[in-house]
Amino acid sequence: MPTDTRPADVYRHGLRLLLGKDIPAWVDLWHDEGVFEFPFAPEGWPKRLEGKAAVADYMRAYPDHIDLHDVPELTIHETGDPETIVAEMRAVGRLVRSGDPYEMSYIAVVTVSGGRITRYRDYWNPLALPQDGTADFAGGRR
Repeated sequence: MPTDTRPADVYRHGLRLLLGKDIPAWVDLWHDEGVFEFPFAPEGWPKRLEGKAAVADYMRAYPDHIDLHDVPELTIHETGDPETIVAEMRAVGRLVRSGDPYEMSYIAVVTVSGGRITRYRDYWNPLALPQDGTADFAGGRR
């Protein structure tokens, strides 16, 4: 857990955990009743996960699908709500199954209360995924 519970610091800490493939620690950043949403998820992909247990189940196999190497671009915007930030980022790595490069730009709207993520809206582009089935998890499908 980061020593500072400001949303931007929690978010940055979470990115370090994802880069370190420490999914259990990343899930520990979540509030028990946190909500993870994917507004642009295509048909057949989850659009909403409710609760820390659902987030843990969803993220469990993440490192088996995406080998995240870096987040070379990250801009965090404060909002009028001190508990909510908007993060713009680009993540790079490789798709584990195919070995193909992975690159995705994201915008996330994240709310943190008491040092825990209570809501995370992940705006990723499903059209940027390879269409050959190698990216089963790249944006959200398992």
